[in-house]
Amino acid sequence: MKAFVHGNGILEVKDMNEPTPNENEVVVSLKMAGLNRRDLAIPGRRKGATEDLILGSDGAGIIESVGENVDNVQVGEEVIINPALRWEDNRDAPPERFDILGMPDHGTFAEKISIDKRQVEKKPEHLSWDEAGVLALSGLTAFRALFTKGQIKAGETVFIPGAGSGVSTFLVAFAKNIGAKVIVSSRSHEKLEQARTLGADIGLHNDADWNESLADETVDLVIDSVGQATFNRSLKLLKKGGRMVIFGATTDDIVDINLREFFYGQYQLLGSTMGSRQEFVAMLDHIRQFKVHPVVDTTFTLQHIQEAFDYLQVNRQFGKVAIKLN
Repeated sequence: MKAFVHGNGILEVKDMNEPTPNENEVVVSLKMAGLNRRDLAIPGRRKGATEDLILGSDGAGIIESVGENVDNVQVGEEVIINPALRWEDNRDAPPERFDILGMPDHGTFAEKISIDKRQVEKKPEHLSWDEAGVLALSGLTAFRALFTKGQIKAGETVFIPGAGSGVSTFLVAFAKNIGAKVIVSSRSHEKLEQARTLGADIGLHNDADWNESLADETVDLVIDSVGQATFNRSLKLLKKGGRMVIFGATTDDIVDINLREFFYGQYQLLGSTMGSRQEFVAMLDHIRQFKVHPVVDTTFTLQHIQEAFDYLQVNRQFGKVAIKLN
């Protein structure tokens, strides 16, 4: 089968052995996969590694075969891959054995994958294959950050810097679905307009004075993945006693913070990463209930996946980048 592989410092599409299901595993013939920033970083994290690794965390396809002791999953069933490995129940932090699909396990940028039966869930019927293929990682990350950690409620206001990322598009949709007010920011006027079409109530350009623009707003929750570039600006918008959830740092991991202002403000700072199988199922239920359609910016074929990497690297996309596999 064809797969996009990193090995010996090289990224390439090459032939790999077709997988067979072990006990409790299923083989999925993958239709579509989703590209994430995590995929861009993995080659740098594997410096010196010689063995081939199939990249990719997101994917959707059709069950082709099943191993022994597999029940409740049928050949021919349309499924979505859950990339959060070995994390069953919702808890404050992932278990020690938690990993994300695509390193160290072989991932989804291939025509087929063999994976534990607990890592597949039925595809919502209203989703196209490209929508289903890009859903899992970003959708689950957004769901946990917004609901489990952020505890968003109807009538509250959430501020989301960095409009246009895959996770942010889910955050906007999920928050609006339950009756929250949504404020986003971006350096791109075009992305701000696109965010408004998803339901964002207010869009702030990065060059604007955010505090002045939101002088009449009460921000209950901030969900930030940008890092150093927006952390303190976002914190200054938050109401006293408000909640701030961090799930990424696309600019810089290290930030300076005024601790006295922080504890006088009684702020709550929360970290979030991916989510459990329990949350994944709840996220899919939300997707079905509100007929959410993931935002797919562009679709590339497996043979042109390097172009997809280059496209995501320059951050021009709004929503998700999909990879067609079959």
